[in-house]
This record gives sequence, structure tokens and C-alpha cells, in this order.
Amino acid sequence: MSYHIVVCGSIVPDPLQTLEPMDGPQGPTLKNEMMLPAVLDPWAGHALFEAANLAANVPDSKVWLVSIGPKAKLQQVMMNIAQKVPFELVVMDGPASGFIEAADTAAALKEAIDGIATLDKDKMLLFGGWQSASRGTGAVMQILGELLGVTEQFQGVDEFTPAADSSFEVIERIEGGSYLRSKCAGAPAALGWATGNLPEPPNNPQVGMQNMRFVMPALQQAKPAAVGAEGVTYKSVELPKVRRDTRIVKDTPVEDIAREIVDWIKS
Repeated sequence: MSYHIVVCGSIVPDPLQTLEPMDGPQGPTLKNEMMLPAVLDPWAGHALFEAANLAANVPDSKVWLVSIGPKAKLQQVMMNIAQKVPFELVVMDGPASGFIEAADTAAALKEAIDGIATLDKDKMLLFGGWQSASRGTGAVMQILGELLGVTEQFQGVDEFTPAADSSFEVIERIEGGSYLRSKCAGAPAALGWATGNLPEPPNNPQVGMQNMRFVMPALQQAKPAAVGAEGVTYKSVELPKVRRDTRIVKDTPVEDIAREIVDWIKS
């Protein structure tokens, strides 16, 4: 049994940047958004690295990365991501901010996936982030799965183990730091990844050269994505309040640190 793995993931502003919401001509946006450096959404990155590892260990499997975002920004990010794992890029040109309706995004992703001529949906594993650094509702993958008729869905996935009979086992995060272990008869299935178990792969120039054969044509041929927030009115937008009080103390004995943590837990 081989897999056709479709990873859905877009770009987000670099987490080290200061974000400032503001009102734009078409609704809320981020100040100087096009000037901010971008990275692949961290949750989507976990999904991509897990997909590549799975494809490397299951013969005849293949990975597609389907992304909606501004072409210029995607090109910058792909120059880095394309050097890490093998994939074929599918692009739709559109905004990637956090003010886009999840249903619109899911519908556009379905259109892009339906356009992959060589994709066998009976072998399809739909990978993506359990959450998103920009679209924090966690709803896109669930809606997309429903639109594609994929009813076997798993969210908060940390581990995927295929079996010889084409079935697989999934470990999902649930409440209280516990995990749910499930067995599924086989593809198709949708998996929203948490962090998985794999580190970020190192750059591999040979993989980068192989991927760029598909990346540049995909960017040049990207169609506009009909996504937005039509009919939605935001009364106000602001960044989450800071909840962490950080105190920097040098040369504190380990026993004092442990005692302070215990006191904090008891309180």
C-alpha cells in the first residue's frame, strides 16, 4: 500500500516580529504585512516533515504541498523549505493573513486538490496543522476533509504508524495531557498534526534542486484564490494580552528554583 499525501500549509509572519493589527481598505490587516519576513506555518511544517518521513518509508508514496498565499512571499519561503524534504508544490495566489474565513480557505484548498491530475484519492492522506499561527480556529482541516468526503479525521496527532495490511495507528492528544490511540482500516483520512516526533530536517541542496523543478512553474502558474471575509465585520482587533511575568535571576541554587516552582503549583 502506498500513500498520496497532501499537506496543506501556508505562510505566517516570523514569530520574532512584532505584529500590529490595523484597519485596511478591505478590513483588518497587519501593519506593514507585506514587509514582514515570513516562515512556513509551524504546525504545517510538522505535518510536512512527518509526511516526507512517511513517504520515505512507504514505497511508491508521494507528497504534495498545497498552499494559499502571496506568490512573492511564498517564493521566499520555498527557497528554504524546498531544501529540506521532497515534495511537489501546488499554489493558489491569495492572502495569508489571519482575517480570512476558514470556509473560504477550505473551499479554495479543495479546488486546488481537485486539480492535481495524478492524485489517487483512495490513497490520500490529508495532512495539515491541528492549529495555525494565523488561522487559529483549527477549523480549516476539518471543513476541507468534509468537502473532500474524508470522514476519518484525527486532530492533535503526534504519531502515525502504518501497518503491513494498509491499516494504520494514530496517537492524538486529548485533555489532561493524555493520548488517544486509534486504529484505522486505511486511507483516505485527514490528520491535523500537533508537533509530531521529528526535528526540522537539515538543508539538502540536492533535494532543493529537485524541488525547484516544480516550485518555480507552480508559482508562475498560480491561480487567484477566492478567499476573504466578505460580510464579516470586525468591531475591533488587538494582539493577545501578555500573560507571562518573566523574572531574570542569576546564580540561583537549584533547590531554591525547585522550591519556588512547588510553591507556585500549590498556590
